[in-house]
Amino acid sequence: MIFTTYKNTLRWIMIVASFVIVSLILWNTYVFFQNFKAEERSKMAIWAQAQKELSKSTDLNQDIGELSIEILQSNKTTPMIIVNQDGSFDSNNITEEKSRDTLYINKLISRFQSEYEPIEVIYNNEVLSTIYYGNSALLNKLKYYPLALLLIIILFSAVVYFFYRSNKNASQNKLWSGMAKETAHQIGTPLSSLIGWAEILKAEDVNPSYIVEIEKDVDRLKTITERFSKIGSVPSLEIADIVEETTDSFDYLKVRSSSLVHFEMNTPDQKIPVYLNRQLYSWAIENLVKNAIDAMKGRGKLIIDIVELENTVKVRVKDSGKGILKKDYTKIFEPGYTTKQRGWGLGLSLTKRIIEDFHNGKIKVLHSEMGKGTTIQISLKRA
Repeated sequence: MIFTTYKNTLRWIMIVASFVIVSLILWNTYVFFQNFKAEERSKMAIWAQAQKELSKSTDLNQDIGELSIEILQSNKTTPMIIVNQDGSFDSNNITEEKSRDTLYINKLISRFQSEYEPIEVIYNNEVLSTIYYGNSALLNKLKYYPLALLLIIILFSAVVYFFYRSNKNASQNKLWSGMAKETAHQIGTPLSSLIGWAEILKAEDVNPSYIVEIEKDVDRLKTITERFSKIGSVPSLEIADIVEETTDSFDYLKVRSSSLVHFEMNTPDQKIPVYLNRQLYSWAIENLVKNAIDAMKGRGKLIIDIVELENTVKVRVKDSGKGILKKDYTKIFEPGYTTKQRGWGLGLSLTKRIIEDFHNGKIKVLHSEMGKGTTIQISLKRA
């Protein structure tokens, strides 16, 4: 127990540490991106100053300094459009073909304005030109890097979630298997003794009706033992008529339930072959019927419908009980969930395991209305 607690604690520490590390990388990338943009702005301000010096030298017929020329020639990455005073424009770091497309240039100017504030080249209080510039190719790649990291976080979270869920399911499966096998083993010993006592009572000339009832209970205990032994391992499936198997389980419970419960069953006239494990399937039906009777508090109407489709068959158990809230439609199949004061919350989770894990079927709450009842549906493929 201590080792398990330590293992779980260590696992959560590793998960939290991983999230912290990825979050720090994401934050540092964002800061780096913002600093890069600031440097890009500063570089363009210097380039604009060099452009201004170029304009001055042209107006005054002066030679431009080597430094200004060096600055103007050094920027080979930042795409920019220089709109002159007369409305003409020049481009830099934009392909010649695209720079001749006026529509493209106008769209590019609008995009550049959204990325950076344009820089005006002013001389003698007169705007000589306006420089529109955008992110360099490297900066555009870095812009999507945080999104890639965010995607990594999401994928990492999904992996952690599925790992945790599969680990939890594996632990539950081990618990189910161990509990089922132990229960079957525990029942086996007194069952063998009861069979022996029944044979002794036959020799003692006891009322035969007593022996018949004892043998019925012994057979019932045998069925329960077989159920637990099968659910503790992978059960074998064989072709069986689902109509007959459902009817047998229904009839068994009908004569042993309250007379205040009105039972009704609607089935097709023909047989419907399905791959079943008879003992486990009857257990699932009994669990659903008993749960429905409990929901009606021993008084109401219970209907089982078998609906035949082309490739599947639907078994619907409908009661007139208190109903289920929509938010609890899936929760009622979880181990330990119960609304009964003395319930264990194992019946419906066991039924779900029998139908979905052992028979590759589906079980769900088809419909429920508070105060009017619930319909639970089992879906199985036809053989």
